[in-house]
Amino acid sequence: MKKRTLPGCLLMAALPSLLFAQEEASDSLHRELQEVEIMSIRATSTTPVAYTDISSEELKRSNTGVDFPFLVSMTPSAVATSDAGAGIGYTSLRIRGTDATRINVTANGIPVNDAESHSVFWVNMPDLASSVKDIQIQRGAGTSTNGAGAFGASINMKTGSFNTKPYAGFSGSFGSFGTHRETLRAGTGIIADHWAVDMRLSGIGSDGYIERAASKLQSYYLQGTYYGRNTTVRLINFAGKEETYHAWNYATKEEMELYGRRYNSCGYMFTDSTGKAHYYDDQTDNYTQQNWQLLTDHHFSNALSMNIGVHYTKGDGYYQEYKSDRKLKEYALQPFTHDGNEVKRSDLVRKKAMDNHFGGAVFSLNYRSDRLNASLGGGANRYFGHHFGQVLWVKEYMGNLQPNHEYYRNNGAKNDANIYLKADYRIADGLNIYADMQYRHIGYTIKGCNDKWNDATGALQRLDVDESFDFVNPKAGLSWQIDSRNRLFGSISVAHKEPTRNNYTDGKLNERPRAERLLDYELGYSFKGKLFQAGANLYYMGYKDQLVLTGELNEIGEPLAANIPDSYRAGIELTAGITLPFGLTWNANATFSRNRIKDFTEVLYDDDTYARWEINHGDTRIAFSPDIILNNSIAYRIKGFEAELQSHYVGKQYMSNAGQEDHRLDAYCISNLRLAYTFGLPGVKNITVGATIYNIFDKEYESNGYAGSGYYTGSDGTRHRYNYAGYAAQAGINILGHINIEL
Repeated sequence: MKKRTLPGCLLMAALPSLLFAQEEASDSLHRELQEVEIMSIRATSTTPVAYTDISSEELKRSNTGVDFPFLVSMTPSAVATSDAGAGIGYTSLRIRGTDATRINVTANGIPVNDAESHSVFWVNMPDLASSVKDIQIQRGAGTSTNGAGAFGASINMKTGSFNTKPYAGFSGSFGSFGTHRETLRAGTGIIADHWAVDMRLSGIGSDGYIERAASKLQSYYLQGTYYGRNTTVRLINFAGKEETYHAWNYATKEEMELYGRRYNSCGYMFTDSTGKAHYYDDQTDNYTQQNWQLLTDHHFSNALSMNIGVHYTKGDGYYQEYKSDRKLKEYALQPFTHDGNEVKRSDLVRKKAMDNHFGGAVFSLNYRSDRLNASLGGGANRYFGHHFGQVLWVKEYMGNLQPNHEYYRNNGAKNDANIYLKADYRIADGLNIYADMQYRHIGYTIKGCNDKWNDATGALQRLDVDESFDFVNPKAGLSWQIDSRNRLFGSISVAHKEPTRNNYTDGKLNERPRAERLLDYELGYSFKGKLFQAGANLYYMGYKDQLVLTGELNEIGEPLAANIPDSYRAGIELTAGITLPFGLTWNANATFSRNRIKDFTEVLYDDDTYARWEINHGDTRIAFSPDIILNNSIAYRIKGFEAELQSHYVGKQYMSNAGQEDHRLDAYCISNLRLAYTFGLPGVKNITVGATIYNIFDKEYESNGYAGSGYYTGSDGTRHRYNYAGYAAQAGINILGHINIEL
């Protein structure tokens, strides 16, 4: 299934309209149209939600090599982590303690989250940030949007930039762990008053901090645009291809002491007589993803506009791995005789593959006047995909092993449709009322055979999921612009979310996951002065049947979750910033929160008899939810020179919900120093050279991991609990130099 090249073509679409009168008019018109394009799902200054905007300039300064989650990790309540330990490859993001499955992500209003897992795999879209113009992050339930339900945050990306003149550019990054990134950009500017083409080509590679955690990533972005007086049409195609060596086993504390912090057990086969460990070379994850978007924005009048988007995503890939001492029956293989002995278990190489299709359409009809901004919008999307596994090799196998012997296959299909109506009405000078109502319907089926063995039936687990959900998600709030500097807002929102594929396939065999409900209260205040700005946002997110991470992982390192009847996340987010006229800026944010499960009962299973042991812990911390997150940035910019020191503090976390000290991630504080200098040369718009020193104080820390518990019964009938945990070690001090050339 692995594609050797990234095919791409760019089609152009056009609608008749009036000609541009001049470049300045086209620039002004374009800005107006782009505001319409994103207003239906983005928050504005009168929307009563907590949000952060990341401008194109901010993004450009920070986008010097690492993956998307690390580019936004300095925003309030955000924590980024990396499997390979160096910020490239498989990376993930949490906001307010919620993981990627609960963060809604859109690009130009089009859903990006995988329809089944609800996650965003940034490794499948390498260097997308180089084609993103700006980002808005909404924390909490946010406004109604398309795609997966937002249970912690929403991220809206707008791609592409408007350039009236031709341009070209190159960015390169080179540094520790063999890390490199090369990016070429070019655009035609406006052609014949109506047309423009923009493109990007990227290559990224890294050996990773963790042993053998190498990544080879390629991507491109193509955009063709038609500009008219009242209409803009964009056809976008962006794609990524990744090959990443597995690093998802992490390492126990004992393994780190024996083999070092960079130890990676993935792919381990055997240790020879000299003591040298041997690993499977092709223990890799391989995936290719193509994204197509056709976006149309039209002004009927100054007050009324519409935007429509049609999209299609094709993804296919596989990973293969060496597995030791596996039961042959679990792979539909018969025992065999070797040296006169019957062999029921053996080492093997297996391949798990998928073939995914996701497409649909979104729309919004927008009305704007002096007092009322309203949007009627929604979308309908269809997903179907195939999951299957093959055995490629069995050690000393004597039976009839067919090439690519298939041992499981299942198919998933999902229909997801929503419609929403939202309005922001100014009821008095400075006072706005906001109302938002969304209806969402989901139909989801999984049919076939899973790769998980069921001891009760003596066969692989049968999947027969046929679920439908109907959610009503109302939101309401007030925004009061007290004066030109002071703003106060409050809101209450209801959100619902369906279970993910993993909740069905990797949960307890005798338990069916339930949908979740969130009641989100937000109260915020902000002050914006000429030199100083500050803000505070109080939130309380109460959950019914929240699917909370247990700390355990499935066989490919994905986190497992279980429904919890009653839980909450509550806290305060503080922001402050100073901008001085001589080039010095200071920005900081802090989150102090309490994330708890009410009356948590842990269930453990005996290793031999599978007997249940229920342990009531009362109120416990929610896994992977630190009570304190602090960010601090001091920057100095003058005459092309720029220096910025960033510090990121994350309080202690627990990787399970039982509060076990053996499951703790210690608090950590890391600092990064970024230096850059921009200058011009004849025939060159500007050149920027610089370097970022990550973890400048060489802090040893772990930002992610897994944890679980079990028990065994002694000869006297006494239960003996045991805990286990693995940790994702992150890189110490390392450096990444960069250069950017704009023509």
